[in-house]
Amino acid sequence: MKKVYSNATEALDGLLKDGMLIAAGGFGLSGIPELLIAAIRDSGVKNLTVASNNAGVDDFGLGLLLQTRQVKKMISSYVGENAEFMRQYLSGELELEFNPQGTLAERMRAGGAGIPGFYTKTGVGTVIADGKEVKVFDGQEYILERGIVADLSIVKAWKADDTGNLIFRKTARNFNPPAAMCGRVCVAEVEEIVPRGSIDPDHIHLPGIYVHRLIQGPHEKRIEQRTTRKREEA
Repeated sequence: MKKVYSNATEALDGLLKDGMLIAAGGFGLSGIPELLIAAIRDSGVKNLTVASNNAGVDDFGLGLLLQTRQVKKMISSYVGENAEFMRQYLSGELELEFNPQGTLAERMRAGGAGIPGFYTKTGVGTVIADGKEVKVFDGQEYILERGIVADLSIVKAWKADDTGNLIFRKTARNFNPPAAMCGRVCVAEVEEIVPRGSIDPDHIHLPGIYVHRLIQGPHEKRIEQRTTRKREEA
């Protein structure tokens, strides 16, 4: 089965449609599938629901899809770095389903594992619990959260072989693996594709069974918030 494609547009061919649910990996601007996001923008597909930890920044990451009004709803944990996101949400142009970060990651993982729902204590007694089933276990209240099964997953990894086995680096490992797992189809972009058999099986973070299409390309890898200290004089 061919998994390696020449570029993001080719890898997404036949997969995009209006109104679909997309699970996107990344944490802040770390490990975001920037090439696939740009290709989705260029495709013109619209009315998207996107499940992602955050919405990028105004001119990068998922922020590109907000600029072009291609997203109708975000399922997210943190949206504090994107002024356009805030503007659209406050004006009623954008729907938002807030999820605690751990809950969102588990919703994706559960969807990928075939688990339709799970109970968690996180969010009990807050607006997160509004309209959700509450159950008592050992005298403690828990709320029911549904697993996420996306039409498409887009993720970014550091290294892959041609069968789609993936290795992530550092923070990029937070949301990319569960996002990849929950998609009916998963497209991954990587910095390097290595020969089959050259990756130690113990070093694989996500098995290739979850990855259907794969591209290699250059990545800008911006820093979201650059923090430095003053140079000390000698």
